[in-house]
Amino acid sequence: MNNNVNQNNKKIVWDFWENLGKSELGEIESVVENAMHEDVIWNGFDPVNQLQGIESFCNDFWKPLLHSFPDLTRQTHIFMGGKSNGRIDGDTSKDGKMWISGTGYFNATFANDYLNIPAHGKKVKIRWGDFSHIENGKIVEVYFLLDLIDLMQQVGLYVLPPSKGKDNIYPTPKANDGVLLKMKNEKISDYSLTHIRQFIFEGLNVFDESDLKSMGMADYFHPNIKWYGPGGIGACLSFKEFEDLHQKPWLVAYPDRQVQNLNALIAEGNYSGGPGWAGVKATHAGQYLDCPATQKKIDFNGLDWWKREDEMYIENWVFVDMIHLFRQFGIDLFERMKATSISSATSLQIE
Repeated sequence: MNNNVNQNNKKIVWDFWENLGKSELGEIESVVENAMHEDVIWNGFDPVNQLQGIESFCNDFWKPLLHSFPDLTRQTHIFMGGKSNGRIDGDTSKDGKMWISGTGYFNATFANDYLNIPAHGKKVKIRWGDFSHIENGKIVEVYFLLDLIDLMQQVGLYVLPPSKGKDNIYPTPKANDGVLLKMKNEKISDYSLTHIRQFIFEGLNVFDESDLKSMGMADYFHPNIKWYGPGGIGACLSFKEFEDLHQKPWLVAYPDRQVQNLNALIAEGNYSGGPGWAGVKATHAGQYLDCPATQKKIDFNGLDWWKREDEMYIENWVFVDMIHLFRQFGIDLFERMKATSISSATSLQIE
């Protein structure tokens, strides 16, 4: 990894986020034009999905977000960058792009409805995750998720069964060392990238569809790992919780799941992360949450960040686009949300 290029790229993205957060409505386009390529491809969360070009980013994502959350401020838990090696075969001639990534909260007052999620006028914390590919000083491609299920939960709308894990837990790293503004040791970064590749492609992808131990997760996840799962799944605060509350139900539902070539996989210092749009493919062969098996072929869109300590991962921040996932089952969670809202309103009127 070229540390100097990485540092320059981090400055581009950090300054962009800072300036975007401070800009008035009439200044947004000029701020975005300064950082993004005019034909930027922005891959987002369902139902926004893919946008192309600066105008679409501004008008179809950022301005509607600000309309609903006018006092929005960005809180960054992790900020890192690096050169990608996200292909199963390790062929960097077909990858090798430079990426900058971050995750954290948008803190805001929910003032106006967002994507038909009803505003309640109170403070919310919206989980966000971002991977931005930089070429020639411009952001040319982005993978970005908001956790809409978690947002719905904060306004009292539960479109999925109670989480097996713990809701609303998405903290900064325990060591508070996740914002990597300064240059990190290149050898450590390179080792972290090698390590995460082994975990994903030589561990997760060798499940024999019957025995959890075949994945070798215990060789990579610390017994006290903190796994910060998305809304609808919840956080697991030990390896045993991770196995019992997430991994077992997940593998019952998707026993043939396989990690694919990822859109990116980067590491800096002891942190690593990657986006995967259809980054995992599987057959929906068993019940998942409240949805019986459909036998459909499923693609998962998600984001991950890991914190390594020696040879073990001690923290993992996880996004899964649950709206996109359930839509593939034939279930529209926004329609379910509307029914939940109507039911809640009717109940209040009766009371």
